[in-house]
Amino acid sequence: MRKLARKRSGSRVDDALTVTRKRIPHEFVLDALTPASPETRPLFGCLAVYVNEKIVCALRDKRNETADDDGMWLATTADHHASLQHEFPSMRSIRVFGTEVTGWQVLPAGSADFEQSALRACELIVAGDPRIGKVPASRRGAAAKKKPRK
Repeated sequence: MRKLARKRSGSRVDDALTVTRKRIPHEFVLDALTPASPETRPLFGCLAVYVNEKIVCALRDKRNETADDDGMWLATTADHHASLQHEFPSMRSIRVFGTEVTGWQVLPAGSADFEQSALRACELIVAGDPRIGKVPASRRGAAAKKKPRK
């Protein structure tokens, strides 16, 4: 964790305000997504990454008993799992969500091809691949409210 020290005006150096910032998990992913102007928000103890109105992935690096789910979580749908599995052989369902198949799939940080797979996923996201990314329900509802009535 990085700590930034700032002095308050009129205070002594001894009284410097210290702000702690969390480390960004797998920061190279955000660097690779820069052309798509990503935005980030906290999600499930991870860092959610949005491009336009879509959530495209979440970055997780907890290093605890559920560390096998650390990596890049892809927001997708079950319809796209098979085609994405061809692109990413190590991709699998997220175990902390149980055995039910969900739209979230993980590129595990512990796999030998993690960085290569994550960078390939970033290429697909930047290119606008329709298999990756979902408009969250909260935003779909907000968009529906903004539509003019006929």
